[in-house]
Amino acid sequence: MSAERAERMWKLHLDLLDLTTATETETSALLGLTFVVPPEVKRIGPLAQLLGEAVLDEVEAGDRVLEMGAGCGVNALIAATKASEVLAVDINPAAVENAKDNALRNGLDDRVEVRRSDIFSDVDGVFDLIVFNPPFSWFTPRNMLEAATADENYGALTRFFREAREHLSEKGRLIVFFGNAGDLAYLQQLIDDEGFRQEVVAQHSRLVAGTAVNFFVYRLS
Repeated sequence: MSAERAERMWKLHLDLLDLTTATETETSALLGLTFVVPPEVKRIGPLAQLLGEAVLDEVEAGDRVLEMGAGCGVNALIAATKASEVLAVDINPAAVENAKDNALRNGLDDRVEVRRSDIFSDVDGVFDLIVFNPPFSWFTPRNMLEAATADENYGALTRFFREAREHLSEKGRLIVFFGNAGDLAYLQQLIDDEGFRQEVVAQHSRLVAGTAVNFFVYRLS
């Protein structure tokens, strides 16, 4: 990658970081659920409904679901309105506590468990559906909050794809959100290397600080 493109991607990362960082606690409603998000946790982004609707369409009654990098728990709680059991994990301790609070707030704490985990480090068993909205950029995060949007050299994304298959049931599938603010070619390489079949089930284009960013929801099986 040229130095010029790397510089553009760094600026885009900072612009996206501004969109996902709040300075005070926010309350949002999404798909019939209420979320309170403190500034220590990635805020609910403008395209949360795009991914949330894809999760709602995909999850089936009786599914065991995992949300990787759950943040405030949006997709875990959306899945829990239909699934029988949901595990939400995040590396940020503040996100873990926030997701627990939101599960209780929405009356879904009886079917949503929240744990701190670095990718699959504290995940056991297999799942019928795994949902992941990973960091788009490969830069080094400067703090725990920025780790929600930056993944140094795509180390976490790579480990996720290398280990995901062993945590999928026979009918297991993945819902992954990504965009061209990140390295789509590398994502495609990971998908191909692990032999997943892919389908784009939703997409949206949006201007971010004057740059057109294309966002995709992938269904992998």
